[in-house]
Order: sequence, then C-alpha cells, then structure tokens
Amino acid sequence: MRRSVAVCSVPARSVPARRSVLPRRGRKRALAGASAALALSVALSGCGLVSGSPMADDVHPGTLGRGEPLQGAELTVTSKEFTESIILGHIMGLAFQAAGAKVVDRTAIQGSIGSREAVKSGAADAMYEYTGTSWITYLGHETPIVDSHEQWEAVREEDKKEGLSWLRPSTLNNTYVLTVSPKLQKKYGVKTLSDVAELSKKNPKAASLCVDNEFAARDDGLPGLMKKYGMKIPASRVHKMSNGVVYTQTAKGTPCTFGEVYATDGRIKAMGLKVLADDRHFFPNYDAAPEINSATLEKHPEIADVLDPITKSLNNEVARELNAKVDVEGEDPHDVAKEWLVEKGFIKEG
Repeated sequence: MRRSVAVCSVPARSVPARRSVLPRRGRKRALAGASAALALSVALSGCGLVSGSPMADDVHPGTLGRGEPLQGAELTVTSKEFTESIILGHIMGLAFQAAGAKVVDRTAIQGSIGSREAVKSGAADAMYEYTGTSWITYLGHETPIVDSHEQWEAVREEDKKEGLSWLRPSTLNNTYVLTVSPKLQKKYGVKTLSDVAELSKKNPKAASLCVDNEFAARDDGLPGLMKKYGMKIPASRVHKMSNGVVYTQTAKGTPCTFGEVYATDGRIKAMGLKVLADDRHFFPNYDAAPEINSATLEKHPEIADVLDPITKSLNNEVARELNAKVDVEGEDPHDVAKEWLVEKGFIKEG
C-alpha cells in the first residue's frame, strides 16, 4: 500500500503475484482538502474504476453464509494495491460469493485515496481499511488514540458523515515497527525502542537505521519517533532506500543495525527479524476492519454477520503467514485468500 496517493486503479488480477515491490498503505498525515476533492473527482469520473472482473469461483457456505443471506445481492469489493490489502479484498469477495452474492473484483486500486473514494461514491461497496489510516490520513487528526478499540470507535463515529460504516475490527495491526537481526539484538541487548534511544546516546555508531524514503520525512515516521523517544541519530546514520531493500539490509546487519518495516509483513518471520516493542506507544494503531458503503449496508445488513467471524480470526500472525505466501513464496493473492477461508472452514469449494 502504503504511501502512494494516486487514484487510478490497476485492473483486477493484472498485477503479478509477487508483490514485494509494490508501494504500501498510504498514510499521508495532512492531505489538503483540494487533494481529497481531486481524488473524489477522478474517482467519480471512472478513472480506473471501470476495470474489474466477476468472481466466478465455485464456492459455497461453510460455517458462514449458511442459507445464502446475500442471495441476489450484487457487490463490488476493492482494495489498495499492496499484498495484504489485496488478500483481504479477495477474502471479503469470496465470503460474499459463498453467501450468495454476485461479486465484482476491483482490488488493487493504486493509492489509498482511490479505494476509499470508490467505497464512498458507491463505485465499490466494501473493503478492509485501517483505523489509523482513516483517523490520520482521511479525517486529518494529528494525534493517534492509544487504545485500539477507542481508536476504532472514534473513526466509526466520524466516518458516518462520510457515508461509510465500519464493522467490528480485527486485531490485525499493520503499523510501523523497528526490527533488528537476532545477532545484533543479542550484541546490543535491545528489546524496546527506548533501548534504541539509549543506544543512540551511548554508542551512536551502533544506532544506524534503514528506512524507506517517506518514513524518513513523516511526522508520524522518523522525525516524530526520534522526538518521542529522544533518539540521537545523525542524518549520516540514517540510510534511505526502497521498502523491500530495508528487510534484506536489516537481516544482514549492514549498513544498518535497525530497520523500519511493517508489523504484518511475512518477511519479518522469513528473514528471522526481531520486532522491538514500541514501549511508549508512538505509532498509531492500524487495525484492519471492514469499511462498507453505508447505503449498501443498509440494503444488505447481512454483510455484518458474514464478515464478523472472518474479522475475528485476523491477527498479525495470520497476516504474516498469508503475506509471506505471496511476497516470499510467489503465490497468487486470490488463491491464498481462498485456501485460508477453506482451511478455516468459513467456505467450501466445489
């Protein structure tokens, strides 16, 4: 996802299965009203939203969707263009389909604004969105709410006026984290971000960072992090690079000791990286939850019952496993989504 704010979509299923190089979730702190207006204008004009294809899987109700409560519904699902969002979009679409709906797949819209505006305008009906993204990026708040449930409640309340309804959240929290290799963690004895701050003062040469370019400049990224924790890391010890390279360089321990990554990325486990605790709660909660066009939910309230069991089952461990199947093993996001739903017994295939 993360950071692109472009609004034109990528045609559904047209991006390669291996998506480790795609931009991640867009979380621009202060998007001006003009930018939002432009995004809405482009989205409503159909930029990228004319593409999409029907989901035609042979799936049926398992533990959810019994009696096909969405029979006769025609629903469009969307997502941002990064791996996790695409997987969640397909999970949602397959669940709707198993519950009897006809589903159009418009996943992989470029940038956060495009997917949100698609749901707001009715060009799409639903997606999995992140609470912190809405609170900071779309609603314009500068201070995150520490308690994750309170954060979700605040977002749900404010987004009502936007014509958006939020269903119950998951514990899948795709926030920023700093990681370190096991070897260097043992060498420096760091377990928390406070430990990193202390190391930066006692041994400045050891406290080097690999970060992506946007994180280096964002208030809710490196500048805010250093201020919150009192880190003393000179610019010469901050190495800016593309997101995918951060993982490999951090795993090698050179040129950086610590790397900024995303909490649910499958490469954390695949590369054996250790996550450092955000013990002063600087990073916002980015809990995934269904975001539904309010008119759609009013017409099809059964959507909540279909999605709630799935959302309850989503957490960081599940996300890392599913993301790794795409980003590390090269599987297709649609297949990964279906396999997980079948394995959990939520739907049946064939």
